Amino acid sequence: MAYVLLGIVGEASVLRRTSGARVVPLGQGMGLLPDPGRAVSEGELVVWSAAGPVARVGAEYFGGLGEQWATVWKGGVAVLGPLHLPEGEPFPAEGSPISRALRRLGVVAGAGEDEFTAVGLGRHRATEDWLH
Repeated sequence: MAYVLLGIVGEASVLRRTSGARVVPLGQGMGLLPDPGRAVSEGELVVWSAAGPVARVGAEYFGGLGEQWATVWKGGVAVLGPLHLPEGEPFPAEGSPISRALRRLGVVAGAGEDEFTAVGLGRHRATEDWLH
């Protein structure tokens, strides 16, 4: 089964105010702006990050193999990343790129879960499914 996620994550209120787009609510006050075509430019993320930290996240997996990447901007500069976990590499001790980015955004994982699970990013298997 495939899993594909391409989008922007940040506090839901910040994403709504800065992007003007429909933002999907996630746990812990976070929101997801699905960006399947990567239409949001890095320049826009730099501007948006003046209002609060934002992260571009991506993951593509099929049959348990795949890759992840993430970058976090805050105050107009990249403060984490770009992080990339290539196919076949184990998750580092500090967590996956997406979990590390979410942690930088303030997400707190509970016992037995990571930040990815804590906000509910496993709810859909494809970026387009978040749009409905």
